[in-house]
Amino acid sequence: MDRFDIVIVGGGIAGASLGAEVARARRTLLIEAEEHPGMHSTGRSAAFWLESYGGAGVAPLSTASHDFLSRPPADFADEGFLSPRGAIHVDQSGRADAFAGIPAVVKTLAMSRAELEAAVPGIDSRWVQARVEPGCADIDVAGLHAAYLRQFRRRGGVVRTNARMVAAIWSGGSWRVRLEDGGEIEAAILVDAAGAWADQVAELAGVAPIGIAPKRRTMVQLRVGRSGIARLPQVIDAGGSFYFKGEGERSVWISPHDEIASGPCDAQPEEIDIAVAIDRFERAVDWPVEAVERSWAGLRSFAPDRLPVFGFDVAVPGFFWFAGQGGFGIQTAPAAAKLAAAVLLAEAPDPMVAEIDPAAYSPARFSPR
Repeated sequence: MDRFDIVIVGGGIAGASLGAEVARARRTLLIEAEEHPGMHSTGRSAAFWLESYGGAGVAPLSTASHDFLSRPPADFADEGFLSPRGAIHVDQSGRADAFAGIPAVVKTLAMSRAELEAAVPGIDSRWVQARVEPGCADIDVAGLHAAYLRQFRRRGGVVRTNARMVAAIWSGGSWRVRLEDGGEIEAAILVDAAGAWADQVAELAGVAPIGIAPKRRTMVQLRVGRSGIARLPQVIDAGGSFYFKGEGERSVWISPHDEIASGPCDAQPEEIDIAVAIDRFERAVDWPVEAVERSWAGLRSFAPDRLPVFGFDVAVPGFFWFAGQGGFGIQTAPAAAKLAAAVLLAEAPDPMVAEIDPAAYSPARFSPR
């Protein structure tokens, strides 16, 4: 039987980033059920760094991650993972509190209707107020994920693909993890970084689920009758019904900002959700939609309070939760991994996250007092 100090279940950005942080100190194995890591949520993310995304409870992780994503250490990557984009939050209601969902710590600037029309030509007249979030940037998701996997391996971490966990038993101070192919692994700590499958993995280990709920989100790439829009800022409805951004000279990425309840699965876009996305886009701007160039869907998984879950289970020794990252798992990955690693290894936190209280994300918050 193979023996490791830590076994991480899940090879997406969560498992890869945490693995890269702990492999320097403990012999670590990352097991991935699919043919290669990151096939599901990570591989389908249209990620951007948007400091306001996720609300006040998530913003500290996003803020702390920014400099790492922009200027990573030389031993991690040769260049940064962010490309400036900018975002514009738009509103139809005209209410004074329309942008109250943007955390106070996030820098935004009021935008006049004339400035909005200059930035987004053809925007519908019903969008009566707007705020600019200039710090928004695209994230090179594939590059970031690959860099974490490289660092994990450089630090002695081992990756096994096509390695689906079917059971885990805690006995005698260690875990015995059984794989679908019959293989077994022993480890002191079992990390649940399985994304949409997080609650299922917990149940396979005899751990009570937290209620990590997968939600399907649809993305559509449209070819439109307007050119020169590749660097169009991210346009976000403050009411939460859509966001879109330029992708090519005549292409946009649009999402209806949907969160459709789903079981863990290989998510696929539904025709009705594609139609909703197109309808909302056509209500936002007067650009003719010429074709659907492609569409895809991914799962975003949330804990009941929509904050991530980092920490040891309160009832089962050696079981560590690293799940519930919703749609902000990419933009918070550097800070989340360093914060969780400090808890897991019982070490002083990295300076990047020294001012963030890990108790806010502890699974203990879901336990009866």
